[in-house]
Amino acid sequence: MSTKQQLLSALEAEQAGDWDKAHEIVQAMQDKQAFWIHAYLHRKEPDVGNAAYWYQQANKPFPHCSYDEEWQAIFNHIKKLKE
Repeated sequence: MSTKQQLLSALEAEQAGDWDKAHEIVQAMQDKQAFWIHAYLHRKEPDVGNAAYWYQQANKPFPHCSYDEEWQAIFNHIKKLKE
């Protein structure tokens, strides 16, 4: 499975309500996009301290938008990535 497919699988799992599966996928990856998803997951958990760490790893500011808006931004970004 490509990195892009793994990232999309994590987002789809989270959207389906399977936080644990989404977390398991991104936790095993060493990729800035995975770090972003990891941050989002902990923000939504909520575990703000852990989320802040992962946003830093992803080089992303801590967002002030809704969870849905951030999920969509991550999804759109990943869809544009090459396989």
